[in-house]
Amino acid sequence: MTPPMPRRYAGLSGDQRAALRRESLLEAGLEVFAAAGNRGATMTAICAQAKLTERYFYESFTSRDELLQKVLDKIADEVRDAGLAALRASTGTLEQRVRNAIASFVTLLTDDPRKGRVAMIESAAYEPLRAHRRAVLHGFAQMVADEATRMYGDRAWPPHQGQINGLLFVGGLAELVTAWLNEEISITPKEIVEAATYQFTSTAHR
Repeated sequence: MTPPMPRRYAGLSGDQRAALRRESLLEAGLEVFAAAGNRGATMTAICAQAKLTERYFYESFTSRDELLQKVLDKIADEVRDAGLAALRASTGTLEQRVRNAIASFVTLLTDDPRKGRVAMIESAAYEPLRAHRRAVLHGFAQMVADEATRMYGDRAWPPHQGQINGLLFVGGLAELVTAWLNEEISITPKEIVEAATYQFTSTAHR
């Protein structure tokens, strides 16, 4: 006997609808967390923003904190993918590729300040996310060190020094973007990119 076909609604399978609901919740989490911070980013507020019930929330996430962590991870993945694509492009000088990679990071967090606030400010202010954010930054620092080794070869710093430089670079760039988001410094995103490009190309090798 042939098993019954899974029911579809509006041409979508159950798994496809669940994936769309998950994306809606992540987008709502980004919106609410950026606008209202930890205190305002309740599960009720996130579900209301997504126009979904709590039943569907627990279909994808075990807790509010897990959702917020996934929001942060999604931003980090966007930054990582765009940065590596720019660095490993087959055209442009090394400095141009570095500039494009840094520009992809700065643009993503300044063109959509919600992502900047979540990645740079709100996640640092909320203890359950703070350790995870540090781990993400350390991961980026290691990526910077690895890419510097790949790009500069024999001129690159030894691994230990490369890790130090990577963390200094990532931490400094994060603080500069944070100052821009908080309107603490009179600087344009383009100036951030130029300053960071000079810093990297000056210090990432011997």
